[in-house]
Amino acid sequence: MARVSWAIIAFFTLLLGTQADDWPQFFGPTFNRISRESGLLKSFGTNGPPLVWEKQVGTGYSAPSVTGDYLVLHHRLKGEEIVECFSTKTSQSIWRHSNPSTYVDPYGYNNGPRCTPLLTGTRCYTFGTQGRLLCLNLKDGSLVWERETAKDWTIPEAFFGVGSSPILEGNTLIVMVGGQPNSGVVGFDAATGKTLWESVGAKNWQGQPMVAWPGERKVDWQDWEKQASYSTPVAATVNGVRQIFCLMRQGLVSLNPTNGMVNFSFWFRSRANDTVNAMNPIVIGDTVFISGAYYKVGSVLLKVKPDNKGVEEVWRGLGMELHWDTPVLRDGFLYGFSGRNEPDSLFRCVEYKSGKVMWERDERWAGHAPMAPTYGRGSAIYADGQLIALGEGGILGLFDVNSEKAVERSRAQIARLKYPCWTAPILAGKKLYLRSEGWLLCFDMAQK
Repeated sequence: MARVSWAIIAFFTLLLGTQADDWPQFFGPTFNRISRESGLLKSFGTNGPPLVWEKQVGTGYSAPSVTGDYLVLHHRLKGEEIVECFSTKTSQSIWRHSNPSTYVDPYGYNNGPRCTPLLTGTRCYTFGTQGRLLCLNLKDGSLVWERETAKDWTIPEAFFGVGSSPILEGNTLIVMVGGQPNSGVVGFDAATGKTLWESVGAKNWQGQPMVAWPGERKVDWQDWEKQASYSTPVAATVNGVRQIFCLMRQGLVSLNPTNGMVNFSFWFRSRANDTVNAMNPIVIGDTVFISGAYYKVGSVLLKVKPDNKGVEEVWRGLGMELHWDTPVLRDGFLYGFSGRNEPDSLFRCVEYKSGKVMWERDERWAGHAPMAPTYGRGSAIYADGQLIALGEGGILGLFDVNSEKAVERSRAQIARLKYPCWTAPILAGKKLYLRSEGWLLCFDMAQK
């Protein structure tokens, strides 16, 4: 009997030691770029991990999402935005749902979707560059419901198209719509698409202090003001209360997820007009970290007051200047790529509680060449005790999680990947998925 018991224990220990997981939404299963998978490769050669398959896809910056054997990608081919489901094993298309798209990026970037699909056991939710919100049947791609947010609300044109991914909180789909005057964020019934509540805009911003701007300025709301950013809302429980933290174009807003009521607003944006907020808030305990990269906005760590009606600054500084990346937080330290453009990119470790820079690696390069000699502005996820980083020129690397120094254990220039690789890696079922503007690649990360 003892032998059987130890055998059972050994079996389950082996299972726990080689855990696999899905990646069903933006930033993964726990929405913090942290994977629960284990039993992964700790190094690879100059060609990278073993390639499982590669597939040419349409344009866009949308990351794929994975649940089970289904991988869903939102991409654009010619004049159509396509939500397409592929087999994770073979890369073969299982179903596709298409809609016409006339979006043209005014700054010359690609014209594909920016938002990542959100998958449940039965549904797939996507948000297109022109504001088309879809709910599809995950099994066959059939339409469950659709909302044309650009028609249903008055929405000033965004700089780079729609770029904030939807999140699901209970039975409410929460979407940064950007509508004027008070529909910056909208809660939809996830089953039917019916509007449940609308919030954020003139009512909460009018008269608010413009924190860190010169003088005693206060917000004078304008009906042409853009509201939507490229940051995705984050749900968290703070001071015992469930809240939705939204880093809008104007700054941070906390909402009640049941009715959209505003708990507090905190001004945080560049003084220049042609700028954006794009990183996701990081919420730990009663603190919230936010950052921007335009014109020395830098970062701020906020402490939410016990009544949830306001915040106090813990620190503010330039240790992290995050453009479209959101850093990984592990053991009290932030690991991320700081810098607005290629010539000022730094890979940094910053102490969360103080903003102190613990170390930095120079990842600067001239930019816009197909291949980059450095990571440039990269993005990273955490899995099995290590950071998996992808540079914007297609360099893939493994780093130790080490607050004392940067330790790179493996590096490979992925042949198919060329600038700009601005979509973060995802990990599901021990498979690493990387995307460029034209290719989707699957690598085997399982430890043999």
